[in-house]
Amino acid sequence: MSDIDKRIIEFINKHHVLTLATSAGNKPWCANCFYVYLEEENMLVFTSDHETKHVKDTKENNQVAGSIVLETNLVGKIQGLQFCGVMYEPNDELHKKVKARYLKRFPVAMLMKTHLWVIDLNKLKFTDNRLGFGKKLIWEKK
Repeated sequence: MSDIDKRIIEFINKHHVLTLATSAGNKPWCANCFYVYLEEENMLVFTSDHETKHVKDTKENNQVAGSIVLETNLVGKIQGLQFCGVMYEPNDELHKKVKARYLKRFPVAMLMKTHLWVIDLNKLKFTDNRLGFGKKLIWEKK
């Protein structure tokens, strides 16, 4: 995704835990998940069991949101990403690709039965106070 600012991509790749927000029946829910980022597809990949609330929520509403943040007490170093996208379980060639990438980053996952999920990103809002207080870089899928 060449039109996404490289600083956003660097931030996503530097971290490994996202907060995922789902909603079903007008009831919101959040979950924290280890992830990898597939830059070519502009997708976040994570594992989660079919019985979790956030996965069950996506059966009703697969539009999700979330965030990735840097924890810091220094205002000048605050960085965080908010995202929106569509969550689904990959299959066929995409499943093979995301599984290889996920296991490369988290080899311990080989020891568990994993169900992989992707978030096909359609909006990114990156706040980076290192660029100036409250500076935001925004990308939206066209």
